[in-house]
Amino acid sequence: ADDVLARAPMRRFLFCFFLQIFCYSDCCICSFSRCQWYFKAKMTTEEKRRTSYQNGHIPVPGIKTYVDPDTYEDPTQAVHEFTKEIDPSRIRIERVIGAGEFGEVCSGRLRTLGKKEIAVAIKTLKGGYVDRQRRDFLREASIMGQFDHPNIIRLEGVVTKSRPVMIVVEYVENGSLDSFLRQHDGHFTVIQLVGMLRGIASGMKYLSDIGYVHRDLAARNILVNSNLVCKVSDFGLSRVLEDDPEAAYTTTGGKIPIRWTAPEAISYRKFSSASDAWSYGIVMWEVMSYGERPYWEMSNQDVILSIEEGYRLPAPMGCPVALHQLMLHCWQKERNHRPKFPDIVSFLDKLIRNPSSLLPLVEDIQRCSPKNFTYFTCKS
Repeated sequence: ADDVLARAPMRRFLFCFFLQIFCYSDCCICSFSRCQWYFKAKMTTEEKRRTSYQNGHIPVPGIKTYVDPDTYEDPTQAVHEFTKEIDPSRIRIERVIGAGEFGEVCSGRLRTLGKKEIAVAIKTLKGGYVDRQRRDFLREASIMGQFDHPNIIRLEGVVTKSRPVMIVVEYVENGSLDSFLRQHDGHFTVIQLVGMLRGIASGMKYLSDIGYVHRDLAARNILVNSNLVCKVSDFGLSRVLEDDPEAAYTTTGGKIPIRWTAPEAISYRKFSSASDAWSYGIVMWEVMSYGERPYWEMSNQDVILSIEEGYRLPAPMGCPVALHQLMLHCWQKERNHRPKFPDIVSFLDKLIRNPSSLLPLVEDIQRCSPKNFTYFTCKS
């Protein structure tokens, strides 16, 4: 009996000890479960937020979000909200410099409210238009009017209360990038070319930040001023792609730009900032080749099949390895593996700050180690 009494305190101690361990373990399990529930709920909320914004875009605090003009019941409301009406007496048309889908494009002068005259390009809507054509014409102005960035073409205003209907934008002296490069083949240093690419990437980063997907990024849709500043332009394609059931292949303006378009966008019309990144890789190739046609004389169907089989454009002559590697990164088959525009801008900034990183050229590596050179296909 004395022995039993002597062991009683030890039993109580062990009982309390294991009870505490059990309670602590149970508490940990509950906490872990709550933690799992919290992150799962947070992830679910995040996924819901992503699907509620166009193209998966989540607004960044302090940065406005792009508003699609097609969401307005009355399209003229978007024109009034995002553009400025210009008195036509302030515009002087000088000469025709081109033609677009809707009418002529002219150069001219715009007298500002401060009486200063600035050079402008004037898009005019040809006579005999129907309401749909007028709406589509002004839609591009409603888009451009939301942008404010040095590497995006600037809208000065519109003329809608008299005829001809006009869209007035800043005048960019050197015209389209592809033509400009072909006219000046071999005239620029690699650093100058990288500077152009950096400007384009900066403009695309801005568009990505506000939730706008370009869908038709190509050297022909980029303008160059006298200081070699590149400005992204041509924002008229997206509506056709959304509304036209045949848009995977054609638009009212002609064929879809197969050579610049990401595989998922061609096959499934999945346009995103990632598909713009693919197009940016093609623009890089155009710049470094001084305006050569991507995939040369291959047919569109051959381009599609070749890309599906893993073919990627080889580096242009004189192209630094670092730039061709970035191109290949932009051409990853899996869109989630492509670089985002902030990363592209950061990478190009590093190259500009460290020009020696641009010295290794692709053809030098090919000569030194042809067996190890595998830049021409990309299976991932």
